[in-house]
Amino acid sequence: MNKKLLFRRIGAVVLPPLGYMLMRFYWYTSKKHFHIEGTVTQKQHIVVCWHGELLCSPQAYRHLHRTQAASGIISRHFDGEIIARILGFFHIVPLRGSSSKGAKQVLLEAFRALKKGDDLLVTPDGPRGPRHEISQGALALAMKANAPIMAVNYIPSSYWKLGSWDAFVIPKPFATLDFYIKIVSVEGMEIDEARAYLREKMLEHTLM
Repeated sequence: MNKKLLFRRIGAVVLPPLGYMLMRFYWYTSKKHFHIEGTVTQKQHIVVCWHGELLCSPQAYRHLHRTQAASGIISRHFDGEIIARILGFFHIVPLRGSSSKGAKQVLLEAFRALKKGDDLLVTPDGPRGPRHEISQGALALAMKANAPIMAVNYIPSSYWKLGSWDAFVIPKPFATLDFYIKIVSVEGMEIDEARAYLREKMLEHTLM
């Protein structure tokens, strides 16, 4: 076994619980303000957040939908494996695939999850970008499900931003987190119009 594979296997075991504990640390030690546009019901939603905001956005979703069955589309890359295992702590079932790997299979699994009533979590600019661009697959799922879209953004009062492609945001300890939740409908729109509209709504409150 080469070193890279060994480190990845160890990382897949060690990193998810550490990542989960880090997420919970930020959640419990921060002040949180929720700014909600539209009405959040307990019915099925398609939940979208930017890839760079994954540290806190899933927790905001679970704060609003505490008990709903949920699935999330996660890439087959190694970082996707870590994210999938972390989301498991929040009772979000991973569907593994992306536009570049396993796209057909993951779309079928996503449609099955929607049919049985799961919420579906998607990072529309994941897994490799371009940053803050909406993939067609994410919108197709939302339009097929005919379910409202819950767009989740957050802005910390103080933070670090990594040099990764998604400019991953890490709040500083004890920061104030302002969550912006928008219930968005793309009903009756053509897909290009819906993509532009959803992107505009998601960029209203995000760090550039």
